[in-house]
Amino acid sequence: MSEASAAPQTTRWVLPEPTKKKKRHLGLWIGIPAVVAVVSLVAASLVLIAPGTTAAGVNVGGMTVGAASDAVSQRLANTTLVITGLDGDTVKRGAQPGASVVNAPKEGAATELKGADLGASVDAQALAEKAHSQNPLWNVTAWNAKTAVTPTVELDEKTATAALRKVAPRLFVDPVNATMAFDAATASYVVTPAVDGTGVDLDSVRAALQDALVSGKSSVEVAATPTVVPASASTEAVTATATELNTILDSAGFYVGQERTVPIDRTVVASWITLSTNDDGTYSYTANKAAIQKIVDTLPAAVNRDAVNGVEITDTEGTTLDTISAGADGRALGDTSGVAAAYATQLAAGDPAFVLPVTVTPAQITKTSRNIVVNLSEQREYLFENGQVIDSFLISSGVPGHDSHTGSFRITAKLTSQNMGNPDLTQAPNYYTQNVPDVMYYNGDEALHGAYWHNNFGNVMSHGCINMPLDKAANVFDWAPMGTEVTVTY
Repeated sequence: MSEASAAPQTTRWVLPEPTKKKKRHLGLWIGIPAVVAVVSLVAASLVLIAPGTTAAGVNVGGMTVGAASDAVSQRLANTTLVITGLDGDTVKRGAQPGASVVNAPKEGAATELKGADLGASVDAQALAEKAHSQNPLWNVTAWNAKTAVTPTVELDEKTATAALRKVAPRLFVDPVNATMAFDAATASYVVTPAVDGTGVDLDSVRAALQDALVSGKSSVEVAATPTVVPASASTEAVTATATELNTILDSAGFYVGQERTVPIDRTVVASWITLSTNDDGTYSYTANKAAIQKIVDTLPAAVNRDAVNGVEITDTEGTTLDTISAGADGRALGDTSGVAAAYATQLAAGDPAFVLPVTVTPAQITKTSRNIVVNLSEQREYLFENGQVIDSFLISSGVPGHDSHTGSFRITAKLTSQNMGNPDLTQAPNYYTQNVPDVMYYNGDEALHGAYWHNNFGNVMSHGCINMPLDKAANVFDWAPMGTEVTVTY
């Protein structure tokens, strides 16, 4: 049988099994937003400042720390300062908040300036952080507590002065710095004193801005209070530098030890020095190495020398009584290749004494001790050098009743000539001798001296002095320095 004649098939429609309905969790979908809202509220309470809190006079309740900081800064920038006392008329400036001064007021008029014009600043971030730390939103007990955080306003001195000078130039007189220059007539650095200027007291301006900020005012008046504006280079500061330089001129030179072997003329030293003006008008200075080198080149001739031996007279204990010829150490200058540069650096540091590199050869000093012995029993005087008798001669000592005193003495006074005694021979000592030569006192009124009125040496003849022959007296006078020991013995 063909396909066409085949019996038709029957199609059966079967309904699908019913799908199981899923449960709807409406509670979950309703709860998630609520949780998010709660979390957000908690998070906000942690970063926001409690309502009622002010920072620098600004209500920062409900703000973040950043927003509060911006609000405080903006308030200060827009705070208007009305400067009065200029002439009584107020000239309004900056109609819009934050506007800057564009046109200067008429001379003498009062004027308004914004905090921004004056370079006013405050640590707004610190104020905001403090406000938040003291009164966070999450602490409901801090809400509406009206807690205030007080600011400290600062002014940029240059900005504030420029703004005030622009609107009230007649209030400002520039100070004049002290100056200094070398005066050839006196060979010294001289100072022209500073002259103070005048300006506006910025502290009163700052205090007015701070008071306005604290009280929440957008505008405040302040009188233009004049104040002294000192020169940046004061008379005292410049004088100190001039004094330092004059001290350099006083002592400048090349030294061997403590001796200023090669002093330098004040004008020459000043020619080495270059003054520079600092930013504040004070002075600093340097020294010219090349100019110094010209003097350094002459040092060998001025410094080098051979040793010169000396001779000194001493007592028997070695104490110097007199210098017959002074000794001088020899010296030889060493390498001077770096002296000019080193001295330039030293002068710039205020040190004028340059110690030269020298090799010293000490002088040899010959010391000779001298002393005198008078032997009354021999009526003889002995002169000793280094313990050896170099001369002796007859003398005349005091007669009985005017005996010469024995003992150890020293010459205390020397006179080339003296009148002795009393012209009135009726009065003690009942003698008068004029022009007694070569007098050397050693014990009160007792002296060694020459005698021209007798030639009886070897016998007592005097009123207590030691009479010597004229030639011997002249020799001893020159030979025995002050302090020479005199021993009178039997």
